[in-house]
Amino acid sequence: MAGEIPDLVAQERTGTGKGAARQARRAGMVPGVVFGGESDPLPIQIPFNELLKKLRAGRFKSTLFNLKVDGHDDVRVICRDVQRDVVKDLPTHLDLMRLHRNSKINLFIPVEFLNEEEAPGIKKGGVLTVVRPEVELMVTAGDIPEKLTVDLTGLNVGDTVTISAIDLPKGSKPTIDRDFVIANISAPSGLRSSDNEDEGEGEEVEAAAEE
Repeated sequence: MAGEIPDLVAQERTGTGKGAARQARRAGMVPGVVFGGESDPLPIQIPFNELLKKLRAGRFKSTLFNLKVDGHDDVRVICRDVQRDVVKDLPTHLDLMRLHRNSKINLFIPVEFLNEEEAPGIKKGGVLTVVRPEVELMVTAGDIPEKLTVDLTGLNVGDTVTISAIDLPKGSKPTIDRDFVIANISAPSGLRSSDNEDEGEGEEVEAAAEE
């Protein structure tokens, strides 16, 4: 589960529109806007290097931040969008949404697989096929999980892991209302090929017998 809420320090941006945004970028800042809640939208800007560092650290869009802007009360926010340069893939604008601790929000949470060495199916050469490396959950803003974990202990070839097998954080639930597959352990490719060949030989024998 998420621990202490990290700070995201920004400055209030004077002016709006494309001209003001370009001026912010020339000054080494990334323009953005904070919206939602009962307050008016607030134009902000964040130092480019600081934002890039947080983006590269991962999970930026699934992290609840404590936004600090001089002259304004601290507020919890989550990133709803980061626009990037189509050529350089660098951030050019971001949208932040205000949240209360008990607010509900849909987020994609990554899935981590543990104890592959304890799965008999993998020991036999089976392959872990990940169907969903992340799962969309409706979560409470104050309890956003960093990841979901799947224990592969005891799983054999042909076994599947569905969402119902995962212990979800309190107050969260999948946005898909069915027991969908997260991953499975499939047979080794050599074994699958051998099975297919055996089936083919069986069909040939049956055809010859019919003749």
